[in-house]
Amino acid sequence: MAIDAATVRKVARLARIAEPEEKLEALAKELTGIMTWIEQLGEVDTDGVEPMTSAVAVALPMREDVVTDGGDPAKVLSNAPKTVDGFFVVPKVVE
Repeated sequence: MAIDAATVRKVARLARIAEPEEKLEALAKELTGIMTWIEQLGEVDTDGVEPMTSAVAVALPMREDVVTDGGDPAKVLSNAPKTVDGFFVVPKVVE
């Protein structure tokens, strides 16, 4: 897919990017190269290839799911900027 300077100008305007006229032709060539590379990726046979989330198939270690009391409330509340009666105090955001 070839991209011309007019297309680059239109996309730049839509994206609200100010590009000088003398740079449009160079950007068009660069974007054409990127689009050619993307078209090449479309030619790769991916039939039977499972989607993956990582390059290495490793299961993450799991911890036991147990209910706790949250530890020491004084330590938890020590990081709060303001507390009252053992609770965090936050600014009101809904009227």
